[in-house]
Amino acid sequence: MNEKLKYTLMVAGMVLSWSIYYAVSKVVVGATGSPLLAGFLLRSAALVFLTVQLVLDGSFSRLFHQGKAVFILVVIGVFGFLLDLFANLGYQYGSLSTGTALLKTDVLMVNLATVMIYRKRLYLSDWLGTGIMLVGVLLVLGVDFGGMELHPTDLFFLLSAACVSINAFIIKAAQEKYHEDADMISYYNNAVVLLLFGCSALLAGDMRADAVGTVPGFWWLVALGGLAQTGIYFFYYRNLKHFEVWLVKLYLLLMPVVSCFIGVFFLHEELTAKKLAGILVVLAGAAVILLRARINREGKPG
Repeated sequence: MNEKLKYTLMVAGMVLSWSIYYAVSKVVVGATGSPLLAGFLLRSAALVFLTVQLVLDGSFSRLFHQGKAVFILVVIGVFGFLLDLFANLGYQYGSLSTGTALLKTDVLMVNLATVMIYRKRLYLSDWLGTGIMLVGVLLVLGVDFGGMELHPTDLFFLLSAACVSINAFIIKAAQEKYHEDADMISYYNNAVVLLLFGCSALLAGDMRADAVGTVPGFWWLVALGGLAQTGIYFFYYRNLKHFEVWLVKLYLLLMPVVSCFIGVFFLHEELTAKKLAGILVVLAGAAVILLRARINREGKPG
């Protein structure tokens, strides 16, 4: 397969998997009334798919021969749990609009880290494309700019965004320094997050039999969510190995666009003029990023 086509499909798979996961997660959280229990169930389903994947390709035994790399694999899982925990705490004490906006700052954090820490050069068009895509994403998500207020507890959203950003670089380091493949990272990440969600749900008293199976096809939804989570691991980690972190993060800004259409066709949500305008703005920003080589052929990095 042509290399360019291969990674175009990898990016599309990543965006689609993440969009499906968030749509399913939203339904499962609503059905159980507990983000902790929902996280535990979805990661449990993902564990099944990940185990089957490793058994079929003969890699399962490698789980127990990771040596010193186990430490960084566990760290990735801890950050994976923290990013969810901080976001949930933020939504518990803050507003949806503010949280949605602040969680998207992970893109800017990654850009800054790319320039200041990793000494990579980004063009002025890269920053412009990033800004345009962010504005479009916030329009698609229906963020109420006029009603936004900042409170001390909104720090949780920034902490979540920071965890997302840090974890992406740790995953890339695990691949480059320890030569860990995506499947090993995925399995350990999911196992650690599953364990932490399970313990948290137990401590919170959310691990109750009457909290599950409250909507038609509940367990099929959990299975779909687990499959989507497996897809996230498969595509996201491979894209991180191939692309720069900042570019992968920008591709993920296409996710709310796909989620919007999933909401319209499957969750009876409305495609408003504001959302449609946001989609067009996101695509315009993406075009600026995709044309960066042509735009900056004779330009200087900014």
